[in-house]
Amino acid sequence: MDSTFYSKAPFMRSSAASWKIMFCFFLALLPTAVAGCVNYGMPAILLLLTTTGSAFAAELLICLIFRRASAAGDMSAFVTGLTIGLLLPPDLPLWQAAAGSAGAIIVVKQFCGGIGKYPVHPAAAAKLVLLFAFADTMSQFRIPMTDSPTTDIPLLTGSGTYWDLFLGNTAGSIGETCCAGILMGGIFLCLTGVISPAAPFGYLGSFALCAFLAGEDVIWSLLTGGVLFAAFFMATDYTTAPLTGFGKLLFGIGCGVITFGIRKYTGLPDSVCIAVIIMNLLTPLLDRCFRTKPFGAERITL
Repeated sequence: MDSTFYSKAPFMRSSAASWKIMFCFFLALLPTAVAGCVNYGMPAILLLLTTTGSAFAAELLICLIFRRASAAGDMSAFVTGLTIGLLLPPDLPLWQAAAGSAGAIIVVKQFCGGIGKYPVHPAAAAKLVLLFAFADTMSQFRIPMTDSPTTDIPLLTGSGTYWDLFLGNTAGSIGETCCAGILMGGIFLCLTGVISPAAPFGYLGSFALCAFLAGEDVIWSLLTGGVLFAAFFMATDYTTAPLTGFGKLLFGIGCGVITFGIRKYTGLPDSVCIAVIIMNLLTPLLDRCFRTKPFGAERITL
């Protein structure tokens, strides 16, 4: 007996494929990755190779154990590993970086079913776990082109000119400091249609409005703390962000407001990762409230 299920028309046709989308994300991350490697040298290069390689190895291992589709045909592990590396300090011990990257793939992604099924952004979850597990090493940064360790990042000291922040000439994580590279990658994703500008617009717009109402320097606030990186590369994740355009906009607005609130009124570290994860957990609600009208339907009931 034939048990094959045949769906009915209409059908949606698209040339997009997972590996094409992930490849575009990988290309978009390269400018800020290159800038981070130039600023921080060989330690940054080794750390990015470690997180990317450990992510791919962990995904390949899980795919073999559970007999899932091979990770070789899907670039999502490379993107996740590279994103995690860009969120980390350049001098973090490599074994800690590898543990965080592999753990994100195994626990957050693959144990939840793989690509398209994980509930929160793997890179955001990995950084938060590493922050609480290795607080000392995760808070050690370095001024670019020097060997002087420091804990004084612009977000804590309130220092840094617009130009230094834009080019990444300040202490911070490998990929969150060079705003020029982040903008290059983000604009590339928007122009190629890989991401909708709704989430980044909502994120940056709501955050800027909060900063303005609080009497803070809006431009300086946008250039610090990884806000640009989160807006373009974390709030736009296909799996953990809403499906509809209005849902994406509200998702971004929520991220911006939560990010500012955490930064302004609490002492919690890394407000952008916390904000993204909180909104990830609200994504099913946004999808349910703002789902599109089915073809031929009269109305939508919640």
